Amino acid sequence: MEQPVSQAAAETALTGISPDVVPTWVWLATVGAIAALFLFDFFTHVRKPHEPTFREAALWSTFYVALALLFGWGVWHFWDAKHGVEYFAGFITEKSLSVDNLFVFVIIMKSFQVPAAYQQKALLIGIVIALVMRGIFIALGAAAIEQFSWVFYIFGLFLLWTAYKLAKESFAHGAKSTDEEYEPNALVKYFQRHLPTTDDFRGNALTVIENGKRFFTPMFIVILALGMTDLLFALDSIPAIYGLTDAPYIVFTANAFALLGLLQLYFLLGGLLDRLVYLGLGLSLILAFIGVKLIIHAMEANTLPFLNGGQPIEGLPHIETSFSLSVIVGILVVTTVASLLKSRSDARKGL
Repeated sequence: MEQPVSQAAAETALTGISPDVVPTWVWLATVGAIAALFLFDFFTHVRKPHEPTFREAALWSTFYVALALLFGWGVWHFWDAKHGVEYFAGFITEKSLSVDNLFVFVIIMKSFQVPAAYQQKALLIGIVIALVMRGIFIALGAAAIEQFSWVFYIFGLFLLWTAYKLAKESFAHGAKSTDEEYEPNALVKYFQRHLPTTDDFRGNALTVIENGKRFFTPMFIVILALGMTDLLFALDSIPAIYGLTDAPYIVFTANAFALLGLLQLYFLLGGLLDRLVYLGLGLSLILAFIGVKLIIHAMEANTLPFLNGGQPIEGLPHIETSFSLSVIVGILVVTTVASLLKSRSDARKGL
């Protein structure tokens, strides 16, 4: 009996192009639009140094979230429901992980005593650096996945290890706090030791010339610290989203839209971050869930000779992306509500 041909297979047979392949012009248009949004952010918020009000941060945060949701609707409507669900699952996951990044961003700003009016420039440039580096990571990840299916084992185990560390940290040290000390990484320490820098900020300039010699300002070091910190966070977030979709276009756009509103989210949340006492635990559960999903996927496409004779392992539960989206949203809702209730209870007790 002849097997039915799937819609995707039929489209591939008719056009010679897989429906999972995004045309080059769409990639170029998307990258151009995202670059334009970052330029818009610079000219409307950063060019004139100021500390955003709560109202300004709230309005622009809403704008960027709405834009991300509108883009997701476009993916759903013009591509298909499957990729639409993958985008929303990836965006929510990346946005949640980016909130965790804000803890470190606040700590860095406090450590370097960055004036509030200049923080927007430091954040925006640091975020752009992070997005460019993530783009490189995404391309490398896509190439590795296409050539070696066992890469999913590595991604899955890495996420499980990260989830374990996050959970252990949450139980051992309690909730994260923006009053923690910042410990620069090796690269930041190297530049701090070897670059000629001024003792104080010179407006929001990155470099100045004094007595005929160019000096870097603390602003340059802050931007470097922000960019490198977010790059380290990408080691968790890129494998995590590849556990939800294998489409590089979805991986890139979910990351881009999660980072786009991060500048405004930083000023919107502000002191509220310390109230998200269970965020680390919630993220550890999400990463563990996606890690297990990745390993199951790797076993379904297994090619490792020492495992089941190099043959795919059958009979494993298949986790749909729509179910993954439900789990991720459910964990975030529960941990957020529990965090706010715990913070309110501690406030009443005077803790």
